Amino acid sequence: MAVVVRSGTLVGVDGEAVAVEVDLLRRLPAVVVVGLASAAVRESADRVRSAIQEARFDFPKMRVVVNLAPADLRKDGSAFDLPIAVGVLAASGQVPTEKLADTAFFGELSLEGHLRGLRGALPLTLMAAQQGCSRVVLPIDALPQAAVVPGVEVLGAADLGQVSAWLCGKGELQREAIPPMVVAESGAAGVDLAAVRGQHRARRALEVAAAGGHNLLMIGSPGCGKTMLAARLPTILPSLTFAEALDITRVHSVAGLIPAGAGLVSQRPFRAPHHSVSAAGLIGGANLLPGEVSLAHHGVLFLDELPEFQRHVLELLRGPLEDRQIRLSRLQGSVTLPASISLIAAANPCPCGFAGHPARACTCASPALERYRARLSGPLLDRLDLQVWVQPVETNHLVRGQPGESSAAVRVRVDAARARQRARYGATHPLNNAELQGDQIREAADPSPDAVRALERTIDAHGLSGRAWARILKVARTIADLDGAARVEPVHVHEASAYRVPGVGANP
Repeated sequence: MAVVVRSGTLVGVDGEAVAVEVDLLRRLPAVVVVGLASAAVRESADRVRSAIQEARFDFPKMRVVVNLAPADLRKDGSAFDLPIAVGVLAASGQVPTEKLADTAFFGELSLEGHLRGLRGALPLTLMAAQQGCSRVVLPIDALPQAAVVPGVEVLGAADLGQVSAWLCGKGELQREAIPPMVVAESGAAGVDLAAVRGQHRARRALEVAAAGGHNLLMIGSPGCGKTMLAARLPTILPSLTFAEALDITRVHSVAGLIPAGAGLVSQRPFRAPHHSVSAAGLIGGANLLPGEVSLAHHGVLFLDELPEFQRHVLELLRGPLEDRQIRLSRLQGSVTLPASISLIAAANPCPCGFAGHPARACTCASPALERYRARLSGPLLDRLDLQVWVQPVETNHLVRGQPGESSAAVRVRVDAARARQRARYGATHPLNNAELQGDQIREAADPSPDAVRALERTIDAHGLSGRAWARILKVARTIADLDGAARVEPVHVHEASAYRVPGVGANP
């Protein structure tokens, strides 16, 4: 009679339940793994055999058939080693089966039977809890991650021997105390917005972007401070909520970026890929693992020298910036990856970088300028809520100017604005103003009649698209939140409208 052990596999950034069925047949000794298993799963046979023998158990001298159900779901990774080993021991009568019905097992085994780190421990534990498991057994290194999941007992083991002793009632497995549901504040060590002198308009745009989760494009000559401003954005990002920390950790756990023994991610991600990044590296590839966009979920994706990125790669951002998620369809299947990000981009105004510079003349020929402008499409620029020119700071301000406002002071206003958004929208989506869609935008903004007229004049005067209208209203809502205003007024519309520029290469 077959023994069933509960386990799971990763599909995108989510866990899917898998039943590991193990049966012993009186045929020539062999291990057969069926159920659409990848090479890594099929190779588990040799690891399991060695681990069982190292734990001083007997590997059955029979045909061991392992079926991973459902059979039409592709299984990948090495987390099936432990459930297969437990299934073999239970099917051969060497350990009892009483605890198997409500326990899920995950973990890779070494040849000596030790349990190694587990990729995707958090989503797998979440899945087990949703499937009604009362216990989860996994490697000790994964305990801090998995312990935050409510409603399930998380147990850690160092090796197969400890698991088998626990199944036999001869030992206990390690339990991890649930960490407090308060995570560390955002920030970046050693940098502060106070170091940025001048650039009042760009600083204000950065504050608005942080407060509402908006996208921002900074255009300016080399050395004017675009990268310096972007590097200090993490110091003013709002504090993480527990739900956001859980989402971020889930994505980073699947990507294998969580160090062994670490728990929840405590800071909003700030991803800054090089301009040579491929399409697969940006949004995810054939392996259906998250790319840079998903790794920046609930945080910031910074693209420096934006026109230097391949145009077809940049165009892939249009969907995620609108839908806040990525849908990947590949040969291995289809997944939906989270992508609620703030895109912060920096660009020179022209190939030489000095178009619009107050002291240096642009040396670019018209054809070169046109080619440079063509690298950024209109639809992509239309999705960038805030677009500001960053002018060089005067020497007097650099040498004798007073330090700017500190990150801590700005962050107080940003946190207050985010608190107003959470109070307005509740705990579900949208989480911030940038995520508003359709009728939600006008309902949340609640513009006064004067504000509506001001918005109409702006749209008519500049021939802006419907998408630009919606984004101006969302930015105006964030500015109103920073001001503590209940509804959007004309002053908020005027400021939001000022953050739209004709395009790269135009005069400020």
